[in-house]
This record gives sequence, C-alpha cells and structure tokens, in this order.
Amino acid sequence: MKSKSSPAHPQAAKSASKRVYLDLRQRIIDMTLLPGTKIIERDIAAEHGISRTPVHEAVQRLTEEGLIEVVQRVGTFVARIPLDQLEEAMLVRTALEVAVVEKAATQIKSEGIARLKKILADQHACVEANDIKGFHRADELFHEALADIASLPSVWPIILQTKMQVDRYRQLTLPIPGRMDGVVDQHQAVVDALEAGRVRDAATAMHEHLNLVLPVVQVAKKLRPEYFTNHLNIRH
Repeated sequence: MKSKSSPAHPQAAKSASKRVYLDLRQRIIDMTLLPGTKIIERDIAAEHGISRTPVHEAVQRLTEEGLIEVVQRVGTFVARIPLDQLEEAMLVRTALEVAVVEKAATQIKSEGIARLKKILADQHACVEANDIKGFHRADELFHEALADIASLPSVWPIILQTKMQVDRYRQLTLPIPGRMDGVVDQHQAVVDALEAGRVRDAATAMHEHLNLVLPVVQVAKKLRPEYFTNHLNIRH
C-alpha cells in the first residue's frame, strides 16, 4: 500500500501539484504570505501530506509567474511586488473590463442588476465590519459577475492572470481610510449606468474606477517599501 506522501499514479501527483500551486498562489496574492517570506518546500509538503516533488513543481510554476523568487545559494522567497509591471497589467485589465461592461450593458436584465446590487450590499457590509478580505472577495465577484452577464465568462480567468500582481498591492491599499467606500461608490456608478441602459456611461464609469487603482500605489509603497521593487511611472 502506497503511503499518503507518495502518489501512486502520475495523475495523483499532478493533482497534488495543482492543489499546492493554487493554495500557495492564493496565499501570495491575498498577502497571507508576505513578500520576502521564505518558502521551505519540505514544510509545505508536510503541511499537505505529500512528497516534495509536487511541491517543487508548484514552486517552479509560481517562479515562472513571478510570484516566487529563487536566489541562488540563499533560498526561495515570495517575490516582491514589481512596480514596473503594474501599469502594463492595468492597461490590459482596463481594456478587457471596459469591453465587458459595454457588452453587458447591451444585454443585462433585471436579474443581472439584482445580482450586482446584492454584491454591492455585501461590500457595504464588509466596509461596516472592516472585513478587508471579505471585501476583496466581493470585489472579485462583482467583476466576475459582469463577465458572466456579458456572456464572456472565459474572459475572467484572463483578467485574473493579468492582475495578480495588482491584487497583491491592493491588499495594502484597502485599509487606507475611505478606500473601500470609494470602491463601492465606483461600483455603484457602474450599476446605475447599466440599470439606466447608458452604455457609454457604464463604460466610462468602469474606466474611471480602474484608473484610480494605481495612483494609490505610492501610498502603499511608503507604508511598506520592503514589499516592492523597481519604479512605477504613472501617466495621467
């Protein structure tokens, strides 16, 4: 009988690697694992009850994505947030999300509006409770719902991949006083325009919402300079 730490089939090893990859990726993006944290593969393997091989595969994949950094003869660490990649990521994300909202505006129905309003209510509740992680989850659901309403669900995984470094930095900005309230107001402007059938206004509201993401990065960098690398040149 095979032990729990030695998958008996290649498919089991692949599944274990994916499970570790998704777990580590989420913990890095939501800043549970902070930039500079040392990654010790044997400890992760023990935590998941598996061998080190699938853990190593997961770490390699995250290294390729820029979320983990391997320093020769020093160790493996959670990578710092690369400021020089944030602007490009937001350019791509904005183009995709504005296109999503434009299409959603042409076909949204009352149940779609109700779905978005429910998410807004959840975000308001998170603001009241100062639940930053809950707020971020609701924020994700809002944008994912728009892609679904627009009949473009396959666009959402692309957006997620594009904005992973931005999400790390946003975890630092959400606690800034008034930041979460501002996001809810911006989401409300999108929903109001969609409910009124104003396609251009909905697209403009989404563009303005996303255009306000990067300017706050300098505040976050001042709060935690050790979490960042390189320089961000914000164009206005």
